[in-house]
Amino acid sequence: MADLILAHDIGTSGDKATLYSVEGALIASTTVAYDTHYFNGNRAEQNPDAWWEAVARASRAVLSEVDAGRVGAVSFSGQMMGCVCVDAQGRALRDAIIWADQRSVDQVEDLLTRVDLSRAYRLTGHRVSPSYTLGKLLWIRDNEPDVYRQIHKVLNPKDFIIYQLTGAWVTDETDASGTNLFDLERRQWSEEMIGAAGISPELLPDVVPSPTVVGTVSAEASRLTGLREGVPVVCGAGDGICASVGAGCVEEGHAYTYLGSSAWIATATPSVLSDPQMRTFTFAHAVPGLYSPCGTAQAVGASFDWVRDTICRDESRTAESSGRNVHDLMNKLAAAAPVGANGVLFLPYLLGERSPWWNSEARGAFIGLKMEHTREDLLRAVIEGVFLTMRLILEVFRPHITADVMDVIGGFARGEIQQRIMADVYGMPLAISENLAEATSMGAAVIGGVGSGMLGGFGAVDRFRKIARIVEPDLQAHSRYTELLSILEESYHGLESVYGRLAAL
Repeated sequence: MADLILAHDIGTSGDKATLYSVEGALIASTTVAYDTHYFNGNRAEQNPDAWWEAVARASRAVLSEVDAGRVGAVSFSGQMMGCVCVDAQGRALRDAIIWADQRSVDQVEDLLTRVDLSRAYRLTGHRVSPSYTLGKLLWIRDNEPDVYRQIHKVLNPKDFIIYQLTGAWVTDETDASGTNLFDLERRQWSEEMIGAAGISPELLPDVVPSPTVVGTVSAEASRLTGLREGVPVVCGAGDGICASVGAGCVEEGHAYTYLGSSAWIATATPSVLSDPQMRTFTFAHAVPGLYSPCGTAQAVGASFDWVRDTICRDESRTAESSGRNVHDLMNKLAAAAPVGANGVLFLPYLLGERSPWWNSEARGAFIGLKMEHTREDLLRAVIEGVFLTMRLILEVFRPHITADVMDVIGGFARGEIQQRIMADVYGMPLAISENLAEATSMGAAVIGGVGSGMLGGFGAVDRFRKIARIVEPDLQAHSRYTELLSILEESYHGLESVYGRLAAL
């Protein structure tokens, strides 16, 4: 009897293969790493064949622990906003340009002479940016014409793997909505954006809802992966949207926060959320008919890591010599300072900022420093600062959130001080997932189960996810943080003219 779902999460550092039972139990998991080539300051590429080798190896590894006949579906999560150029035989014509690559500034500026930024935002749900697939493709057209002439299809990472398994040229609505080429409301490729870009629509794969069976495992793919020939392959979704499913955000009005090096808040809505100030962006949701508005902060866990590497070198050495976790030592220091960090405020713009400011030149700062401030105050100020900037995103979405709690996933949410400050800044209860790092693969598995018919619907995610605790907000602390929020906004705007001058030095 087929009672297992194999989910592959094709991430930036490697492919994570995970086997789940239809009851939501984690049966087996392994990760096979691959390299990323960073160069020229703003470029990032990966070899698509390395993804396929990793998927094959990881599949064989997890299937060695079970009867392969028990696998009833394969599904995918994948890094989004990439550009994988393949020929008619599905061979990669060059290394993939991945989401982190920012080289196509000139191409984006040129495109914006033919399409208005606000019009593109309303059509696609996103600002036109080098982050997305279209800019990367236009860079190849302008700089590698020999490669461009050979392109049969432009894919995202999971779509490349789906072709290797099934021979299907296909993507799903969530990945399509991260290309700058997808009409979100009509759920199809945008003739207007394609025309403005001057590319052939034939380069784009067919688009299907995420829980769609797009083919079956071929004989050759079976030989390489250990999967049974004929197993249904479900398209799956981009990694951010798989995380939404794994976090339980599968109904209108639900919301969740992901906390990692960067962080985001996303919700589920029945229509595209076009913010007049373009502070947030919107993807198609993996649940057919829903959308996933999202706002991302650049440096959340990354700000804490910066403190670790600069202010907390003693704690790093102590942790290394004692075998303790350096973040636990840092959290203990932060917890010793009071709400408001004795009047010091941190602006967490160490990597510029996306939502809500969209200012790549923004810079971080401690504001209000006095002689009596301590390391404890500085550490707490950093945690408070990142969640205050997350609250700015939350306020955009709050009219659309009807759920009573905010679901939380991601590794930076492990610390109790982070949970406490986040609940107090947000002013709403937090539901902390038991498996903070498993939401993405879990979401891919649920999509696979729904698409293959092994699960009755997206509500089955409640079998998979488990809540470790509920953290209630302290309303007195929330009131204090609301005052600090206005100071953070005023501080950002007060320094706005300084950022560009500093960036030019």
